[in-house]
Amino acid sequence: MSVRVKIPTQLRTLTGGAQEVPASGSTVAEVVADLEAHHPGMRERLMDGSGSLRRFVNVYIDDEDVRFLQGLDTEVDEGARMSIIPAVAGGSPGAVEVRRAEPPGL
Repeated sequence: MSVRVKIPTQLRTLTGGAQEVPASGSTVAEVVADLEAHHPGMRERLMDGSGSLRRFVNVYIDDEDVRFLQGLDTEVDEGARMSIIPAVAGGSPGAVEVRRAEPPGL
């Protein structure tokens, strides 16, 4: 199965700067293995030592989070779009408050 994988900025050094790359596989695990074969270092960045997706790496197949499907065993259909999205943590207590400007006279 051929899929298109959207690559986040942080991983584009592994893809020669490409924002999207082709990959093949019938499951997420097979797609990750194919990415590793063509872009060495990708598996290490996506997976932890136990063979699971890293905690702060989200993978979506056509807008569905694989963690809520079958994880790495999630089936990938021909032509699907896989997105790798790094999780973003919340702000900090010292964050600057942004206020909307009030129109003059109010």
